[in-house]
Amino acid sequence: MTHGSESPPPSPLRKLGVLGVLVWVSMIAVDFFLHAGLLASLYVQPSPFLLPPEAAFARIPLGYLSFVPFAVILLWLAVALRQIGARPGFLFGLKLGALIWGAVALGLASVSTASPALLLGWFAGQTLEMGIGGAIAGEGLERDTLRPLILGVILLLLASIILTILLQSLGLAPAARVL
Repeated sequence: MTHGSESPPPSPLRKLGVLGVLVWVSMIAVDFFLHAGLLASLYVQPSPFLLPPEAAFARIPLGYLSFVPFAVILLWLAVALRQIGARPGFLFGLKLGALIWGAVALGLASVSTASPALLLGWFAGQTLEMGIGGAIAGEGLERDTLRPLILGVILLLLASIILTILLQSLGLAPAARVL
């Protein structure tokens, strides 16, 4: 082997940074499919709890930014608790998601006009998102290189976009009208 023929392994901190972004993007991918696809009908019903579609659409970046602390907490705990591998990471993410989003749903149920269907959808969806994020974290912690995982997360994002467009095109999910 000659010097310079292989790139040096990334620093542990850089690897964790890239892995954190992958966890975040994977959660966003699942969130997009769930809320713009599977749960979209819950957002078109009149509700004093929800913003009008135009205002909600404008705040999507803020919503996706809110996933950063969840991705950081998930990855931080996965490292600390040695949740190595996709399956252990997925199960850990599901448990953490159920605890966090169960508490959020109960809190909202106690002080808001959010419908039970919406709260249940959020609980189930956000729990699944944390599970997927946990699987990505666990798999990334197990691997020496993140390249295959990067490709997998990109494919997950593309699949969520394509499936959401398909659901909306077939009339199985309402398309948001914000213009």
